[in-house]
Amino acid sequence: MLHLARTLLPALAGFSLLVGSASAEKQYGPGVSDIEIRIGNIMPYSGPASAYSIMGKTMSAYFRMINDVGGINGRKISFISYDDGYSPPKTVEQARRLVESDEVFLIFAPLGTATNAAIAKYMNTMRVPQLFVLSGASRWGDPEHFPWTIGLQPNYRAEARVYAAHILEQHPNAKIGILYQNDDFGRDYISGLKDVLRDKYDGMVIASMPYETTAPTVESQVVAIKSANPDIFLNIATSKFAPQAIKKIAELNWHPLHIVTNISVSVGAVLKPAGLDNAKGILSAAFQMDVTDPQWDGRPGMQRFRAFMARYYPEANRSEGGPMVAFIASNALVEVLKRCGDNLTRDNVMKVAANLDIEIDGLIPGIRVKTSQTDFYPIEQVQMMRFTGERWEAFGPILDGHDEQVAPSSN
Repeated sequence: MLHLARTLLPALAGFSLLVGSASAEKQYGPGVSDIEIRIGNIMPYSGPASAYSIMGKTMSAYFRMINDVGGINGRKISFISYDDGYSPPKTVEQARRLVESDEVFLIFAPLGTATNAAIAKYMNTMRVPQLFVLSGASRWGDPEHFPWTIGLQPNYRAEARVYAAHILEQHPNAKIGILYQNDDFGRDYISGLKDVLRDKYDGMVIASMPYETTAPTVESQVVAIKSANPDIFLNIATSKFAPQAIKKIAELNWHPLHIVTNISVSVGAVLKPAGLDNAKGILSAAFQMDVTDPQWDGRPGMQRFRAFMARYYPEANRSEGGPMVAFIASNALVEVLKRCGDNLTRDNVMKVAANLDIEIDGLIPGIRVKTSQTDFYPIEQVQMMRFTGERWEAFGPILDGHDEQVAPSSN
């Protein structure tokens, strides 16, 4: 292990993990000792969202790396990750197991909108941090009612505002067709579109078709939307269904302006299964560096990401975007735990997580993680991008969609 640490330390100098204790008085919550911090996680290793399981595997690899270079303030991370199959009742079962049986310090980066919604009340009643939720639902920024739950990525409603602003600017007379998941995830995007389009929404949106996560395909919805002949197709779908829609559009020889959500931009998990030629010209928005885009190759953050992946998760598909999201989330957690020092109580973790203004490896330059006691949306900026048929290519300014007047970020 010492050899591994010496090999990686030069490439990972930016992590600065071996921070000494400045306090003689230690305060610990459940799951913490002088030598250990127990972290829980819930991930769909099976079921309709299993494509995202690569994130849980990346986190596990990341914490192995952290432990190899000494842990956090001398404490090793014990990472306990359970499968919920993307089923809310199973998520509740696993959250209870982690909190009551495994006695974890906190639950980190559980994935999914409906799944996290199912445990939010429990986590807040138990006063256990539900930290850096991997879902962009706007409900994760509600410190007044859910002070123990905080998101990470740009929220879906804000992302949709950016798309709506782009449409109004570039295609003001366009007709829009929408495919959306029939839950909080899909409805957040609809709300964001309405925030910006306002009284134009009903006139511009001529087809809007929901689908259930239990459905085998969305092909019939795509056919129905095409029959309305919209100019723009908004693909508000997760990684199982988004490629189905892309492929079906190609089969129909239909060529609308096509926009997919940020959670379905992975070249490996979404666009390759759909056919790269079929995906050419699709638009989306990003907050993280795209792992397939050579423009980031010289960036230290991308170099550290690749050094980590090469050593700790070499079998991962290098064209998948999920590992970068997991890398960013894990970086954020490590930064929070470092800043807690020897005051590793659940109260202090939430206090630190709600007082951040930091750069994180893997984010597009200019995008920062910023929070406050009243702002639980850590990442609020995105940049539009277009798929060339081989990779994503960013264009335009960094945009902030946190309010209804979408404008270039001041950062």
